[in-house]
Amino acid sequence: MNRESLSRLRKSSGDRVGGADATRSGQSHGHGHSHGHGHSHGHGLTDIAHLLSPMTKWIVIGVLSIAGLAVTIGAVALWPTKSDHPIPILFQSSDGKAIETVDGEVVDQFRANCLNSVSGEVQETADIPVNPVPGGPCILSTVRLDSGPSQGRYTVLEVPTGRAGGATGPGAPRPDPNALDEPMPGQPTLKIGDAIRLSTVPGVDGTQRYTFFDFQRGTALLIWALLFVGAVVLVAAWRGLRSIIGLAFAFLVLGVFTLPAILEGSSPVAVALVSSAAILFVVLYLAHGVSLRTSSALLGTLTSLVMAAILSKVAIDTMKLTGMSGEQTANLQIYQGTISVSGLLLAGFIIGTLGVLNDVTITQASAAFELAAAGEPTRLATFRAAMRVGRDHIASTVYTLVFAYAGSALPLLLLFSVAQQPFGSLVTTETVAVELARTFVGGIAIALSVPLTTAIAAALVAPTGAAPMPATTATPAPARPRPKQTPQGRPTPTPATAAPPVPAPPPTTDIPVSRSRHARPD
Repeated sequence: MNRESLSRLRKSSGDRVGGADATRSGQSHGHGHSHGHGHSHGHGLTDIAHLLSPMTKWIVIGVLSIAGLAVTIGAVALWPTKSDHPIPILFQSSDGKAIETVDGEVVDQFRANCLNSVSGEVQETADIPVNPVPGGPCILSTVRLDSGPSQGRYTVLEVPTGRAGGATGPGAPRPDPNALDEPMPGQPTLKIGDAIRLSTVPGVDGTQRYTFFDFQRGTALLIWALLFVGAVVLVAAWRGLRSIIGLAFAFLVLGVFTLPAILEGSSPVAVALVSSAAILFVVLYLAHGVSLRTSSALLGTLTSLVMAAILSKVAIDTMKLTGMSGEQTANLQIYQGTISVSGLLLAGFIIGTLGVLNDVTITQASAAFELAAAGEPTRLATFRAAMRVGRDHIASTVYTLVFAYAGSALPLLLLFSVAQQPFGSLVTTETVAVELARTFVGGIAIALSVPLTTAIAAALVAPTGAAPMPATTATPAPARPRPKQTPQGRPTPTPATAAPPVPAPPPTTDIPVSRSRHARPD
């Protein structure tokens, strides 16, 4: 046998041995190829990913600690000291004091003529000394006084109807024939059994007289509040209860710090930023727990809130918004001239974006952490997957903003719809422009908060592909042999059990190549 033939025979035997060893290696180590690939390409990225999370964690904790310290200093510096403020005329009684109200209940009604002298007077019994007139122009309601100095006695409220006449002259609206027996616009519709509130008005003779002030809503509000709390707690359990406690804290901050500080003359913008940040610190950690997930959402919300403040300032300046379009703001400026109206408008923008930003950021942080736990291999993959969720969230939240503002301004939109003015002229009025600016600023802040919060959360997660590797370096498994191709181009099936290794033949030179390996040598 020549040297070339022997070389081919040894090579064939070596291939079979190598294939068997590779098969056994694959059986003992599982995915040998994937292990080798991870070691050859993943050392650098794994080390960076393993170090990134702790470093980012301490950066987030440090930034939040500085923000918390700044909020504390701001609250101390802006804390209100005065408590007495002049009462606006709208809320003054005839003697210059605050309006006093009492409770009452409508016990009887009848029709009569208008301008009765007993209207508002205190009566000892429910028998009002007024002659009923069927179809009269006024509705007289007998009210029992349930609190105040005249408790247990009665008074009468006079409400004119459409039959009493109204404004006359050019441009005055014509009365609706179907509403002649209904109270005139701006007058209350009272029924027997209604619980109402009455304001006390000193008469010319020094006696107390009573007028309608408002309906009593305490019981109805309490029932709806209990239903609200019950629904939240029933679905969200303890986390829902903690969110309710956080909501109560938010109203406490607004009532104890925000409003008094603004009334005292402090910067509305500074007060709004400090109040919003304080609310976020307590509400987020209380409702969602102290964790990196919550911290990433908090940092994203605080950053987005600052961006919203900057955007609001730019929008107010570029649109020349004065804040004087609202009746309440104009009255406040008259009686509290120390308050900056433009600053108050800006503070309203900031606080208005607080809730929607909180919703978006906590959702994005949760999505990033859940996706990483579900098997996203890297932080970049986690960021991309969470951004897909964030894009849908942006679209739905923008609709929420627009329709919320449109719903609150619906009476104004109806009034403008009959004004017979060009659409462009109506849209550019300050009343509409303020609501549009709120929508634009809120939408931009939401759009920016999604990638920001997602990036912070993705930097803090520990995805599957970023798990720390063993200290020792394993020897890569040998490559598995490629399956042979059949004439039809399909790979031949690999047997479940590898064939035993075939020993190399002895180095003899007298074995013909054409003979079978079972034939005896000559």
